[in-house]
Amino acid sequence: MNAEELDNTEPGPSEQFGRITPRSAAKALDPRQVPPPPPKRSRQARHGIVVVFNAILSLLVFLALVASGLVYFGKLRFEEAGPLQTQRTVVIREGSGLARIADQLQFNGIIDNEVIFRLGVRAYRASASLKAGEYAFEPGMSMYDVMETIRTGRGVLHKITFPEGLTSTQMMARLAADKTLIGDLPAQTPPEGSLLPETYPFQRGTTRQQIVDQMRRARDRVVQEIWDKRIDGLPLKSIDEFVTLASIVEKETGRADERSRVAAVFINRLNKGMRLQSDPTILYGLFGGDGKPADRKILRSDIDKPTPYNTYTIDGLPPGPITNPGRAALEAVANPSRTDELYFVADGTGGHVFSSTAEEHEQNVVRWRAIEKKLREVQAAQEKKLQEAQEKKAGQDQDGPSTNDAAAQDEESSAPAQQ
Repeated sequence: MNAEELDNTEPGPSEQFGRITPRSAAKALDPRQVPPPPPKRSRQARHGIVVVFNAILSLLVFLALVASGLVYFGKLRFEEAGPLQTQRTVVIREGSGLARIADQLQFNGIIDNEVIFRLGVRAYRASASLKAGEYAFEPGMSMYDVMETIRTGRGVLHKITFPEGLTSTQMMARLAADKTLIGDLPAQTPPEGSLLPETYPFQRGTTRQQIVDQMRRARDRVVQEIWDKRIDGLPLKSIDEFVTLASIVEKETGRADERSRVAAVFINRLNKGMRLQSDPTILYGLFGGDGKPADRKILRSDIDKPTPYNTYTIDGLPPGPITNPGRAALEAVANPSRTDELYFVADGTGGHVFSSTAEEHEQNVVRWRAIEKKLREVQAAQEKKLQEAQEKKAGQDQDGPSTNDAAAQDEESSAPAQQ
């Protein structure tokens, strides 16, 4: 093949796919065709303002990436388990700001980084929602859980209990004795029967007045609820009379299985126009809300002494409650037992014996008097024995300790005989 034929040769497959194969020896000696240079940057792209703007934009992107990393890291730290090993209680005072709270939490070992805690609280926009109170923090609580505990006010709950049958004066004494509550008692003792005996939970910082208000609201709600469900035909003209009779039932018995029967006795007596003759009304008429002194005995003259509350000397109900009745006593009066019983007397076991006629009642009273006499004799014997033991001990203390082993053995052997 000559040179001309080589020049006219069609490009082979290798040329079609980018590899240059010379078509002749002369062509192979020719320099390759060099591609044109790239276009030059425009003057605008090389302008100083554009350069600065690009630098700032790059810096902002870099800072955004760094900030995102810090936020991600902070969120992990904010939500991971905390350093606390055992439960700890912390009191956050009224008026404490976020910085003070964070410092207090770190000082007590609840959190281990107050800076992350402050930033996390601000991120959740909870700074203004943190509440004062007493809080119990559990082991391993995260900073997020700590924040939520304080934000929602889930503090330590204390309790104060008022047993059924306390007068308002006695309830106020309990309030005054509780050292966790703050503030003064009401200027005036609440009226008898206006408070509901119950257990009331509260948090540190609660005032005594707030507890009183809560008791009054609870009493009004419960009384109205039970009064609305009362049976028909009760000889009670108003809700106040309802509470008054419930207070008498409350003081007459503390046994749940007797309340409705005691209530029935008083309802039956009211229906028949009989005097209630309730012993607790005698005591309230004499001593009021302070109650009978422990060393004061009830005299026969007390029963006959007229007072506005003595149901042995007045007809119908007294002018008001003699205590603060509980829910059970209120329910007993609203729905008493269906019985014709008119009397009851103590049976010596903490309960009562009920009867429908005066004759049966007198027999029950005689039995009670005998039991009462025996109980007094047993009590007197126990008091005498206690007194003798105290006198014997006092004599031994005066003589000094004995060093005679035989005397000590004689004393020990005589002890069972003394019992």
